[in-house]
Amino acid sequence: MKYYPHLLAAVFTVFFIVLANEPVSREVWFAEVIPVVIIFLFLVFTYRRFSFSPIAYTLMAIWLFWHTIGGHYTFANVPFEWLHHLPGSDGRNHFDRIGHFVIGFYAFAMAEWLMRKQHCSLKLATVFSIFFIMSVAAGYEIIEWWYAVLEGGEAGIEFLGSQGDIWDAQKDMLADTLGAITSMILFWILRPDLKR
Repeated sequence: MKYYPHLLAAVFTVFFIVLANEPVSREVWFAEVIPVVIIFLFLVFTYRRFSFSPIAYTLMAIWLFWHTIGGHYTFANVPFEWLHHLPGSDGRNHFDRIGHFVIGFYAFAMAEWLMRKQHCSLKLATVFSIFFIMSVAAGYEIIEWWYAVLEGGEAGIEFLGSQGDIWDAQKDMLADTLGAITSMILFWILRPDLKR
């Protein structure tokens, strides 16, 4: 398990390079991979100062892989046909919604960091981690709106990814929050902060 983060980083790097080749829209790809690259590089460069548990790295990697796929195809057009047939989907591609749920998994890493650094109690770490994700979710929705207005045209619409749903931003923020709550339940069960 000592080299698990290194292996995960190597696999993701190859995956990222492969999907950087001929994306559906280069403009959308650039906009979508900026947060992926920032988070990945942050985790790489801070590894020696603070390394997370394997489960935290796994949960964070799920989003990195998922978002990279979305950047390659654009979130509304990822060719996973089964996502169009989920209950209540009305033909909508829920790849984006699942991606928002998965970003909530970063609450696990936030709680682990808070607890191992002994910054607060478990209850406060739980609340803070969920609110952290909710804040990131709201901020990202504002960035999506800003980019869509600034870029305009097809690239703006594809980046926004609302697929005609007027409540898309609110549903995305709810998905982020539910992902955070799910990951915090997992954190309470596994308690990785006590295993070091």
